[in-house]
Amino acid sequence: MTWKRVAVFAALCLLGTAPVAQDVTLTSRDGRVELSGTLLGFDGEFYRLETLYGELTVDGSGVSCDGPGCPNLQDFVAELYLSGSATMGAVLMPALVEGFALRNGYEAERKTEDKTHFTYSLTDSDTQKRVAEFFFRVTNTDEGFADLLANEADLVMALREIRPDEQQRARDSGMGDMTDDNRSLVLALDAVVPIVAPNNPLKDIAPLNLARAYVGQITNWSALGGPDAPITLHAPDAKTGLGQAIEDEIIAPVGLQMSPNVVRHDRGIELAQAVASDPFALGVASFAEVGNAQPLTLTGDCGRMLRATRRSIKTEDYPLTAPMFLYHPARRLPKVAREFLAFTRGPAAQIVIRRAGFVDQAAEEVPVDEQGDRFANAIAAAGVEIELSELQRMTSTLSPMKRLTTSFRFEAGSVRLDAQSRSNIQQLGRALEQGRYDARKLLFVGFSDGDGPATTNKGIALRRAEAVRQAVIAVAETADLDRVELQVDAFGEAMPMACDNSAWGRQANRRVEVWVR
Repeated sequence: MTWKRVAVFAALCLLGTAPVAQDVTLTSRDGRVELSGTLLGFDGEFYRLETLYGELTVDGSGVSCDGPGCPNLQDFVAELYLSGSATMGAVLMPALVEGFALRNGYEAERKTEDKTHFTYSLTDSDTQKRVAEFFFRVTNTDEGFADLLANEADLVMALREIRPDEQQRARDSGMGDMTDDNRSLVLALDAVVPIVAPNNPLKDIAPLNLARAYVGQITNWSALGGPDAPITLHAPDAKTGLGQAIEDEIIAPVGLQMSPNVVRHDRGIELAQAVASDPFALGVASFAEVGNAQPLTLTGDCGRMLRATRRSIKTEDYPLTAPMFLYHPARRLPKVAREFLAFTRGPAAQIVIRRAGFVDQAAEEVPVDEQGDRFANAIAAAGVEIELSELQRMTSTLSPMKRLTTSFRFEAGSVRLDAQSRSNIQQLGRALEQGRYDARKLLFVGFSDGDGPATTNKGIALRRAEAVRQAVIAVAETADLDRVELQVDAFGEAMPMACDNSAWGRQANRRVEVWVR
């Protein structure tokens, strides 16, 4: 008996209904139409039924229900099943459920069943009537998608994007395109961070050396500028979203396999604790779960460094970002569940996310004097192709403005925006619809890497900036665009974020920023 069927069994027992097969018959009010099948769900308004004709959704106001699986319409309690990432399920999702309950006048009670299962019951504070139950199964991202495909979950908590094979199986099962904006949501932001013990003398590491350590090519700390001692490697379990993000972002670019001599951990907190207590350990952890370990700064041969901070993750200037997703299939969820999803997109949820230790998506405006060495890097990178006049034009254009933390980057070798940037399109579009930037100027600024002629790179950067501008306009359907000025510009390779001699560095440099005045 699966975890969802166990919950259904318990709920039926509480309602005094025999927990046998959930076969039901829906009959129209005039008695002319009958539809029989297995009840898959009821959201308080609509029945979801598996029939000979496939899965159907039927408006409950027009039918009567007969059979052992029929819900109690008088005391209906909405149910939402969530499965997937333990990192998200440990702190982030409970914080959001409790924040949602507080905002809507519900009392939230948590009941823990075992290491991987817990339930939140929401009760109306005025009537003391139970209105919803959120059933959690916290394991890993792979298990979350497996539960979704088995019809055992309504929401998947994922630390990676859905894989093509999972996407195809979901589509074949009638769940829709799970990559669609209505099927997936970037809930919060995280990052892959290399960590060592607090007493380890190493302070920074090149991404290539990090990869070489994890594939077994570097086995001694002396090769990284440390003591003559063997490196003990730690990593998340390979089935977790973070473990797969490490494979995708660190290991895959070097075209090799992860070393078998890696200590794996189911929980990120346990990984960080193990690394913090071992002076010769090297680990890769979630930004939110670094704990007492010491994070390492990413560096390159050119001397530029990128450190994982809340702001650098939000802007994606830090290259190893890992968005945290919620996926749900193309079926109607209970009203309370829909209200919860709407809450997760709003400003109140961004405060909850930040207080829970994760990186929120609320746009911030950053003045030039708070942007570190960016303009100094631009001067240092100037040469034959980047003339002084172009640097002066960039300085005079951007200095009176502030940079939004909303940035846009493209997938490697593709014109498609990455997951975080696609979410940013939606966020900025909603902000324009709400009039947040009325009477102001937004400048979409394209930057590039230094691979190729500067003139060509500047042209590519300008076209990308225009593509982002058009994408934002397309989603801001109800915005009064006459009240805001949307322009584009490009400075190509004039302001590098990282070294161009590596794939991750070039990826960090190719971006579209948004500046506001």
